[in-house]
Amino acid sequence: MLDTIFNHKSIRKYKSTPIAEKDLQEILEAGTRASTSGNMQVYSIIVTRDEEMKKKLAPTHFNQPMLTQAPVVLTFCADVNRFIKWCEARNAEPGYDNFLWFTNGVIDAMLAAQNCSLAAEDKGMGICYLGTTTYTADKIIEILELPKGVIPITTVVLGYPDENPVLTDRLPVEGVVHYETYKDYSKEDIDKIYSEKESLESTKALLKENEKETLAHVFTDNRYKKADNIHFSKVFLKVLEDQGFLNQ
Repeated sequence: MLDTIFNHKSIRKYKSTPIAEKDLQEILEAGTRASTSGNMQVYSIIVTRDEEMKKKLAPTHFNQPMLTQAPVVLTFCADVNRFIKWCEARNAEPGYDNFLWFTNGVIDAMLAAQNCSLAAEDKGMGICYLGTTTYTADKIIEILELPKGVIPITTVVLGYPDENPVLTDRLPVEGVVHYETYKDYSKEDIDKIYSEKESLESTKALLKENEKETLAHVFTDNRYKKADNIHFSKVFLKVLEDQGFLNQ
C-alpha cells in the first residue's frame, strides 16, 4: 500500500479498456470501508458509465477529455438525505440540515473517495480528481437528479492509464507538518519550503509559457483568480442554501 501511495500520479489519458464488474464493486466497497462520522456514512457515490451521461457531465467539468475517456466516473456527494429519512422513518427527530453536517458530509465523501482511489491504483488503474465539481455543483445536481440534502463534493475518473507521467512534486514534509502546536511561517521559512518547487525545470517552463515572474503569479493571475474564486464561492453558497444545508 505504501508503494501505491508514494507512486500516485494523476492520470489524464485513459485506454478504452473497460473495468471488470468485480473490480469496480471491490473499489466501491473499499470506499464504504473508509472512516466516517459516527458510523453514519453521510455520503453517496454516483457511478457514471453511460457514454451519454458522461457527455452531459462533460461541460460541468470544463470539457476535460479525461471525463469522457475514462470508462468510469465517480461523483462523491455529501448526503444527509438518506440518514434523515431513516431517522424520520423511526420516529426520531433529525437535526442534520445545517452547515456542521455539510462539513461532516464533505469529510465522509472525501475519505470514501480516497479509499476508492487507493483501491483502484492498487489494481493497476489510474485516477484523477476533478476539482471542477464544486464550481458547477448546481448543474451537476440537475444532471444527476440529486435531491435536497445531497451536494456533489468531488469527482474521480478511473480507468487504465494511457500515459505514464512523472511524479508530481510535493512540498517537503517539514513544510506542512507541525508538532504539538502550529508554528507560523517566517519569510525565511516560506523561501526554504518553496525553493525546490520554484527551481524545477517544469516551473521555469510554466513561467515562460504564462509569461509570469513567479510561480505564485501563475496561481493568482491565471489558475485561481480572485474574481473567479468569489464568483464560484457565491454559486456554491447558493447551492448549500438550495440543498438545505444553511438552516439555523
